[in-house]
Amino acid sequence: MKLSGGGISSHKIFDEIISLENLFLAWQEFKRGKGNKFDVQEFEYNLEDNIFQLHKELQAGIYRHSNYTSFYVKDPKLRHIHKACAEDRVLHHDVFRILYPIFDPTFIFDSYSCRMNKGTHRAVNRLQKFARKVGKNNTQNCHILKLDIKKFFDSIDHDILTLFIKRKINDKNTAWLIKEIIESFLTSPGKGLPLGNITSQLFANIYLDKLDKFIKHKLKIRYYIRYCDDFIILDGNRDYLKTLISIVSRFLLEKLKLSLHSDKIEIRKYHQGVDFLGYVSFPYHRILRTKTEKRMFGKIKRRVKELRWGKVSPKSFDQTIQSYLGVLKHCNSYKLKKKLLSKILL
Repeated sequence: MKLSGGGISSHKIFDEIISLENLFLAWQEFKRGKGNKFDVQEFEYNLEDNIFQLHKELQAGIYRHSNYTSFYVKDPKLRHIHKACAEDRVLHHDVFRILYPIFDPTFIFDSYSCRMNKGTHRAVNRLQKFARKVGKNNTQNCHILKLDIKKFFDSIDHDILTLFIKRKINDKNTAWLIKEIIESFLTSPGKGLPLGNITSQLFANIYLDKLDKFIKHKLKIRYYIRYCDDFIILDGNRDYLKTLISIVSRFLLEKLKLSLHSDKIEIRKYHQGVDFLGYVSFPYHRILRTKTEKRMFGKIKRRVKELRWGKVSPKSFDQTIQSYLGVLKHCNSYKLKKKLLSKILL
């Protein structure tokens, strides 16, 4: 690929995106775990025709993103999800497959959301490692500033996001397609990304990479971790962390048109326990967040009933249990494991 002014300007990117090989690989990734969904089965029934038609529309530049179906999920708070049709979601995976390897190497190490070999557990482990360094192996105070961006996905500015992507990829056909995806959804004029798209996860990291670089390179902050719109900064000086709140807030507003969630700004000492990504971390142990525990046992109770009524298979039920045992593996959870197993055996 040819580089031009820091961006990738080769038409080969678009050729890769719309290639039949990449579209079929995207289909394989998209359908994983969705084989019982009606819209997925319907798309698969005429799979080759659907893929070839999508390829022709992209090649001719006449592809148009369809409208979304919206619904709410409670996880644990109420979230408004927007679901694209099967064809569009295949395309999202298709675009993601090509763009992710281009952008991911440019992100900072301590960005953990929706990235390969990252995730919540690595982020929480990193928090523990940073806290030991700042607190000199728990012999001194370690203060942790927690920040959260208000209505992040709803507030992402389309023009700013498009500009960030164009700085890396200058190909006009690719830019057209990305713009079609970005502008397929609005929460207000020129703003918003849908929570349900795999492309939204990548676009969110591209958008907040500017915040990451500002904190790491401009403010020279060493101990910083971000997972989507939740981020923390660790330091031994509480007063210094207080000064950062207004600095970060100003940057978000001026450069990204975002604002901090004022009700979620918090500075705590590490030994008081820090609630981050489903766990509460202390110097010598880690426990599951109370809300996470309640949500877990609520779902297990429902799954037990569904198993007895024949609504889920034993295999599906076991997958649910194993996933929660995986969550508990990362914290002090002997009593919770016993409680979980007792619920299964009732």
